[in-house]
Amino acid sequence: MILSAPEIIRRLDHDCVMGILVITPYSSECQQPASYDLRAAGDVHILKGTCTLVPTLEWVELPKDLAGTLRCRSSFGRRGVLLGAGFVDPGFRGQLTLCLTNMGSDDIFIRKNDRVVQIIFHEVRESNQCYTGRYQDSRGAVEAK
Repeated sequence: MILSAPEIIRRLDHDCVMGILVITPYSSECQQPASYDLRAAGDVHILKGTCTLVPTLEWVELPKDLAGTLRCRSSFGRRGVLLGAGFVDPGFRGQLTLCLTNMGSDDIFIRKNDRVVQIIFHEVRESNQCYTGRYQDSRGAVEAK
């Protein structure tokens, strides 16, 4: 099941018995009907034909019953930007590192606070495992380890 906007907002409420979803800073302007737009943490220049790691402005924490899929926003996709990775395991917490490749014909400028990707939240049933990998508590753009 994909979470709707009302369900995402409900899960951000600390009184939710299902488990707290954290998106900090949260902006209602980024809330979409069935996803949430994540923003760039700083200004980035992506030269055509290159791949650049871009951290999200938001710190995200997923409870053990939610996973996230990342999708490049169509406004960047139409300009030739591809997102290289796109799954967030239950229990992850930290800033997300976006691997953006510019396959377009022009350089791409991303400004701090630009909405770059959408995170779609999925319910994970009967989950008893949480992410404990090496990217837990990531801050900034994190290179492959």
